[in-house]
Amino acid sequence: MKEIFFKNRLKEKKGITLIALVVTIIVLLILAGVAISTLTGENRNFRKGTKSTRRIKNRKI
Repeated sequence: MKEIFFKNRLKEKKGITLIALVVTIIVLLILAGVAISTLTGENRNFRKGTKSTRRIKNRKI
């Protein structure tokens, strides 16, 4: 009886599902897009922060 139960369980678990694979690919694409935009300087907020930091450093106390 136990052997039948374990055999049926092994048949049910064959690997990753298609949904899990698609979600993983989407997350990786989003992360790649954010990384590329940050590295190429296309990020407006990053430029504004850098500009503000330079202004603060250039101020005379």
